[in-house]
This record gives sequence, C-alpha cells and structure tokens, in this order.
Amino acid sequence: MARTPSSEGAAVPPSEIPAYMTAPESGADEVPRTRMDVLSRQRPTRHVISLVVKNVSGLLAQVANLFAARGSNIESLTVAETENERFSRMTIVVRGEEVVIDALKKALSKFVNVIKVLDFSGMDHVERDLALIKVATPAGSRQEIFQLVEVFEGQVVDIGLKDCMIEIIGPEKKIDAFLRVMSAFGIKEMARTGRVALARGSDMAGQVDQYRI
Repeated sequence: MARTPSSEGAAVPPSEIPAYMTAPESGADEVPRTRMDVLSRQRPTRHVISLVVKNVSGLLAQVANLFAARGSNIESLTVAETENERFSRMTIVVRGEEVVIDALKKALSKFVNVIKVLDFSGMDHVERDLALIKVATPAGSRQEIFQLVEVFEGQVVDIGLKDCMIEIIGPEKKIDAFLRVMSAFGIKEMARTGRVALARGSDMAGQVDQYRI
C-alpha cells in the first residue's frame, strides 16, 4: 500500500505531492520541481558575447550552426581581424535564458580555434553600431533633417535631389531612437553593421571563460 505524504521515511513521487505542500506560505506561485519548470520561468536577457578566434576557414559557419542547433537566434554578428592578423574578433548579440546562454558559452569555449570567450553582460564595456540610412527629403524638410542629424552627432555623407544618406555611429539605443525620428520623413534604405564591443580597462582576470594559445 502506498504511504501518504506524512508517513515517516516515505519517498513520495513529485506528482503525488499536494500543491499546497510545494507552494510558498505567501501565496506565490508553485515552487518549480523540474529543470523545464525553471527554464519556463526565466526571462530571456540580452547578451553581448565576444569571441577571439583563429583566422581559419569554416569557423564562422560552425559558430552559427551551434546557435541554430540550440534554438537561439543571433540578433547581430560582426567579425573582423584584430590587431594581430592571425586572430579575429566575433561579437554576437543574442537573447536567451541564463542556463541556455551559459551552455552556449561552454560549447563555444570547446572549439579548438576559439581562443577567448567573453560575456559583456554585467561588465563595464563600450558598444558601438554603425548605420547608413537613406532618408527622403520632402520639400522644405531638408534643413530640419540636417538639424536632427547634428543633434544625434551623425553626418550627411551623400545628397541627392530627393534624398540624402546619413551615417550615424553609437550605442544601439541611440541609433534606434534616430531611426524612429527619421521614419517620419521616410526611410528608403538602411544598412547596419551590428554591434562591436570591448570591455573597459585592461585587466580581464576572472572574466575569461577560457584562454589558450
């Protein structure tokens, strides 16, 4: 005969535990019992992950395939050579639960050609994004557009009869705000580089998940 939850020394399956025994006394939600319960209650957060990698063919595809296999959508990815032509830096912006992001970072650090894995979340760092925006210039609005460009510290890099091209550099939120303002005039085309980021200061001790040459 199955023992009741109150029986001494009984091992009761979680499915048989009454809800009132797993809920906090405060009346909050039920305490999560499984890993899936924990994941379902986590809110996706934005992470800027920086990789220092060897310049070898096929590595970018491997990194992208890893994120796809884990069901994580890359919001932004930039890659270019560092001060040492043997290495490149990838900057990846992704949103996800902490458990998923931690698993991705551990998997990335196991790649033979990945030298360093950094997550700038919670770290003092600098982010920049570049955008080229082609904006319509209706009659009488050109001067107003130029004034807005000056306020956002951008610059006009090309002028046509019915439009102009604007270059703007800055944090993601700054560029998003500028795009909202320009949408009133009509954005014809736009191209963005994606994020690039570096941590402030030179001492990265304790922040590097893995480092090897």
